[in-house]
Amino acid sequence: MEGRWSTCMRFFAGPRLLVIDELGYLPLPGDGASALFQVINQRYLKSSTILTTNVGIADWAGAFGDATVAAAMLDRLLHRAAVVGIDGPSYRMRSHQDHAETLRRGVNARVS
Repeated sequence: MEGRWSTCMRFFAGPRLLVIDELGYLPLPGDGASALFQVINQRYLKSSTILTTNVGIADWAGAFGDATVAAAMLDRLLHRAAVVGIDGPSYRMRSHQDHAETLRRGVNARVS
C-alpha cells in the first residue's frame, strides 16, 4: 500500500502545472481532504496549481469536512496566489440559452 501511495504522490507532484477542475463539486471521500492537502503541500513553492471551484474560500472547512486541513491547504494555496472570481452565466449553457432565446422569439412572433 505504501508503494502505491508514493507512486500516486509522485504522479501528482510531477507536472509543472496541475489543474484540479471543479473541486468541491462532489464530496471528497473519507480521507480525501487529507490526501488533497498532501498533494498541495508536495507542490507548494515548487510547481503551479490551478483550482476551479464553486466553493467560496470561507466555506472550505465545511466542504472538506475538516477545518484544520482546509486552513492548511488555503495557507499554502493563497501564499502566492492570484484568485479570480468569475460571476456570470455559465459558458457551457451559452448555446442552450441562445437556442432557447431563438425559440422564444419565434413563439412570440407567431403570437403577435
